[in-house]
Amino acid sequence: MKIISNTTEFYLGGETAVAIGKFDGVHLGHRRLLWEINEQKKRGLMTCVFTFDPTPAVLFGMSDGKEITTKEEKRSIFEKLGVDILIEFPLTKETAAIQPESFVKDILVKQMHTKFVAAGTDLSFGNKGAGNAALLTKLGQELKFQVKTIDKISVDGIEVSSTYIRKLIENGEMEQTVKMLGMPYLIKGKVVHGNRIGRTLGFPTVNLLPGAEKLLPPNGVYRSEVLVGTRMYQAITNIGCKPTVAEEKKVVGAESYLYDFSEEIYDREIEVSLYEFKRPERQFASLDELKQQLKKDIEEGKK
Repeated sequence: MKIISNTTEFYLGGETAVAIGKFDGVHLGHRRLLWEINEQKKRGLMTCVFTFDPTPAVLFGMSDGKEITTKEEKRSIFEKLGVDILIEFPLTKETAAIQPESFVKDILVKQMHTKFVAAGTDLSFGNKGAGNAALLTKLGQELKFQVKTIDKISVDGIEVSSTYIRKLIENGEMEQTVKMLGMPYLIKGKVVHGNRIGRTLGFPTVNLLPGAEKLLPPNGVYRSEVLVGTRMYQAITNIGCKPTVAEEKKVVGAESYLYDFSEEIYDREIEVSLYEFKRPERQFASLDELKQQLKKDIEEGKK
C-alpha cells in the first residue's frame, strides 16, 4: 500500500475508486465503503482511501484527540483490507477553507483521477463542511465520476458510529465493541521492557505502552489474543498502571500473558486484541496475593 502524507502536492498515475471519511475505528460502516471501492478493482481502478490528518474535530478543538484507532493502526488495517493508496491529507486552517467545488475539481478529479467515490450519507467536506453527499453526486454527474452513498449500518437495532463505539470502549463493553467494529479492538505497538514482576512470580508477560492519542478501555483484566509475527496466541491482558508496584502507578500500559509462549520479543511489533472485560484492576496487599490472583485469572482464561 502506498501512503501519501504531509503534502497537498500529489498526483496519482491512474484512475481511482475513492472512499472519503475520518475512519476512526474502521468500523462496519467504514468497511462497507471499502468493500464498494474494492469492487471497482474489477474494472481496473486503483482503490484509494482519502482521510484527514488531523481530523477536523481535533483541528478546531472539538476533540480530546483520543482515537479508537491510531494512525499506525489504521494503516495496518487498510493494508490488510486491500487498499492500494492511503492519502492522509494535511488539514490546516488553510486547507480546511478550500471550497467544496474546488476540493472536488482540483483534488478528486485533477490530482486523483477519480472515477468512483463511496461515501456515507452524512458526508461533509470543504469550507465549514458545506459540501455534502448531494453536492458530491451533482458534481459527479457534471465531471463524469460515479458517486455511491451508503446508508448507516445497524447492529442490534443501533446505528454503528465512531461516537457510539467510543462510549462502548470507555464503558469496557468489549463484546459489543467487537460486533460494531467487525473486528477486535486493537492495541498495536512495540514490546517494551517491564519491571519483570510477572517473570519473578512465574507468569512472564509482554508489555506495550500505547501512545497518548490511543483511546483505552477502563483499567482491568481482559480476555484477549496477541498477534506475534503471523501467529495468534490466546492471552489475558491487563490495562492499567500496576497499582501493586508503586513506581509504576503513573504509567498506563497493556500487559499480556500469552498461553503456550516463552520467547523474548522485546522491540518486536505485536497486536493485542481485546474481546471481553473480566475484572477491574485493583491493588493487592502483597506480591503473594497478586500471584494468587494472576494464577486464578490464567486458569479462568483457559476455560
